[in-house]
Order: sequence, then structure tokens, then C-alpha cells
Amino acid sequence: MELIRHAINFLSDPKILITIASLLLLASLKYPGKFYTNRTAFIVFGGMFLFLGLSVIDRNFRLIVTKPDNVPIVGMLFLVPFFTWFSLREAVRNDERAARGEPLIEQGETAEKVLSWPSLVYPELICMVLLTVLLIGWSIALKAPIEEPANPTASPNPAKAPWYFLGLQEMLVYFDPWLAGVVFPGLIIVGLGAIPYIDTNPQGNGYYTFRERKFAIGTFLFGFLILWILLVILGTFLRGPNWNFFGPYEYWDLHKLEALVNVNLSEYIWVKGLHMGLPTNPLIREGFGFLIILAYYLILPGIFARKWFREFYNNMGPIRYHVMMFLMLTMAALPAKMLLRWLFNLKYIVGIPEYFFNI
Repeated sequence: MELIRHAINFLSDPKILITIASLLLLASLKYPGKFYTNRTAFIVFGGMFLFLGLSVIDRNFRLIVTKPDNVPIVGMLFLVPFFTWFSLREAVRNDERAARGEPLIEQGETAEKVLSWPSLVYPELICMVLLTVLLIGWSIALKAPIEEPANPTASPNPAKAPWYFLGLQEMLVYFDPWLAGVVFPGLIIVGLGAIPYIDTNPQGNGYYTFRERKFAIGTFLFGFLILWILLVILGTFLRGPNWNFFGPYEYWDLHKLEALVNVNLSEYIWVKGLHMGLPTNPLIREGFGFLIILAYYLILPGIFARKWFREFYNNMGPIRYHVMMFLMLTMAALPAKMLLRWLFNLKYIVGIPEYFFNI
């Protein structure tokens, strides 16, 4: 058992966990007919329940997952994968029916119109009553996570944001606060609002499908599951005192310290590469970083338009295409920065602490 605990703690390391989750998502989108089936769901969810049931025996694991703040996130671990699987299973079924020339599931199930009452309102009433009973039982069984009044001399460790902001707090490990706390959330809101104007493809409206919307669905699932839900899970269960990483069976030791070995790109180039001192002028010192950022946003869209995204460019036009690419490249900047941190201990591509400007 101890060997299994160590193996799970090792696999739960953020760089390993995120990599495995990304590969599994990519494989499931590559072969949806094999992943999104009833048999696969039975195996996956059965394994998840078995893992949770056996892991609760461990004291350290139980202390984390049974905290009143964390119980809803445990439920989210099952609800989000279930509804993701359900929607994609229906999409796979529709794609198979369309390939055989059969009507879609929605066309067969909604051929006969029914009245809102009682077919819709009555089930909603039953659900409301059941959820009310559940919330009452929840409030009786679990104590409200109310702490003492704020005390500036006794800060909690770890100091965590509400669960819906833990993804942003995890971004602070890799980006400066002005990016992780202001720019990225703003772009998320703007990007979600811009989707209907960027993606005007009418396919998939009103029915489940994957074959007709592979790129859109794949991009959304990666951004939602990997870059948001998974970061919330990391911040909830695996980030402990001093924002250090702890495995699910590891004791949260307040005295655990990790060496800060992160280095800026300018130090790699000037000091380690050219064997020179850092220039005092920040524009010269960070010139290589600025060139990389400009190339990332100005050159890559043109390369993609000529090769892999030529059809997107032709269908969307230059304005909508470049808006889409800007949002996509910004989203991809998070996993790219994570990878650079894991592989090269890279802290900032552009680091100008004199003016609080770091990327």
C-alpha cells in the first residue's frame, strides 16, 4: 500500500498530472467512438468511486477532502466528467446515425410536441424539492466554514481564494499578478462574448455532434477542463502551506520549503549564453524577450493561416481570423509558460521589475 501511495503522490505532481490529462483528452477526441461509450463510463466512474472509497481510509487524504469548503469540489470531480461524457456520447451517437443516413436523436425524441405543464414544470418542481432536502441535510451534517474575524497578525496558510478563483491563483505561479489577475480574466470574458461573432458556423446548433465541430469542441474542452477545472482541483487538493505542492496522501507540513531556482530569459541569454553582465537599460536587457513575444503574436498567425488554418482564414476573413488567433495564442500561453517553467525553470520571458512589468 505504501508503494501505491508514493506512486499516486508522484503522478499527482502538477507537471505530470496536467500532461497525462492533456494526453488523455487528446486521445479521447482522436478516438471518440472508443472513449465515449457506456462501457468506458462504467470503468472510469467505477474506478473513480473505488479510488475515493479506498483513499478516504488514509488520514491525510480524509482531512483534505472532508473539509466543508472542499466537499462541493469533490462532487464537481464527478459531475463535470459525467456531463462531459454524456454530451460527447450523444454527439458520437448522432454522428453514427448521420453516417448511416438515420435521423438524429433530437429529431426522433422531439417529433411530438408537449406542453410545458406538466411535462417540464412538474419535473422541475420535483428536482427543486429534492435539492432543497439535499441542501438542508448538507447544512445539518457539515459545519459552515466560517472562520474567526480577520486578523492582520494571523494570516491563514495557505491563503486561498474562493474555489472559483483558484484557477487564477494557480496562474500566479507562472505569471505576474497584472496578467493572471487582470488581463487573463478580462480576455476570458471578452473571448466568451466574442465567440458568437467569431464562430458563425451554423452546424451543431440544436443537436449534438462532434464530427462537424471538432476544432471548436476540442478547443473549448482543453480550455475548460485542463486550463480551468484541473487548475481548480490542483489549487483545492494539492496546494498546501506556502503554496507548495503536496500529494493526496502527503501530510501538509508547514516547514516544507522548495528552493527558488527560477531564472529569467535575459539571464539565460546574457549571463549564461553570452557570458556578459546584464545591461542596465531594461529595453536592451529584455530585447530578446520582446522579440519572442512579438513573433509569437505577429508571425505565428500568418504561418498557421498558410498551412494548418488556411480554411479558417478563407472562411472567416482576416479580421475575425486574427481576433480568433489572438485569443487562442493567449490561451495557449498558459500551458506554454508552464512547460517552460517545468523544463527550464524559466520565470519571466520579459522581466522589468523596475516598472513592475513582467511576462
